[in-house]
Amino acid sequence: MGLFKTNPFGHILFLKKWLIRIAGAMTHRRYRGFNELKIEGSDILRNLQDTNVLFVSNHQTYFADVVSMFHVFNASLSGREDSIKNIGYLWNPKLNLYYVAAGETMKSGLLPRILAYAGAITVSRTWREKGKEIDRKVNFQDTENIGIALDDGWVITFPQGTTKPWKPIRKGTAHIIKQYKPIVVPIVIDGFRRSFDKKGLRIKKRNILQTFEIKEPLKIDYENDTVEMIVEQLEYAIEQHPSFLKVIPLEELEKEEELNKKRQWEY
Repeated sequence: MGLFKTNPFGHILFLKKWLIRIAGAMTHRRYRGFNELKIEGSDILRNLQDTNVLFVSNHQTYFADVVSMFHVFNASLSGREDSIKNIGYLWNPKLNLYYVAAGETMKSGLLPRILAYAGAITVSRTWREKGKEIDRKVNFQDTENIGIALDDGWVITFPQGTTKPWKPIRKGTAHIIKQYKPIVVPIVIDGFRRSFDKKGLRIKKRNILQTFEIKEPLKIDYENDTVEMIVEQLEYAIEQHPSFLKVIPLEELEKEEELNKKRQWEY
């Protein structure tokens, strides 16, 4: 790899590699030390093609979720079986790995800007900005950038667009699926909301079991499935369909969120 070789977005791969190595080394104990990460389905990752793969996941914190995915993906591709033991997998990380994030989030400080260089595809929210409801037209450049990233490698997206559970899937994700026809792999995570603050930068409670389940790719009829059908399939796949509320009552989740706000930081 040339020293100044870049990806389609102009990011220098040599610099990106070192950012992933350093950030990975700094965060590894968050998932294997202070807390434990139980992984299922790492073999699925090893059987995927190298490009045009879209990962869809529920969302619990701004940054801890996606950082864990960088760990799990690279560990799995390096031969680890449902484990991130031994961070040697960070030495040669997958560089064509991207994630979709709100532009305002990735510009909120120095650390988010550094994390953005590691693989963020920043998009403009059409429904919310700076904590306020808005109604903005879709920026088609954002969609094109996601398409460019899919053509180059793997893309992680959080189709609910928020860390709050049970919120509806944004139809934009379904439109992207119909347009670019990627392999769609669902991921379901849990425990991150209890482990970290909302941004996912500070540990608020230790000895929490974090779970990370990688599911089989979805069977989607790109031509005949409607946007609504794809949205419903995504809701079930990442376990955010309203029917799951019967299993985990919303009142319990809201109560837990209030308790989390009152807890003092342990670190």
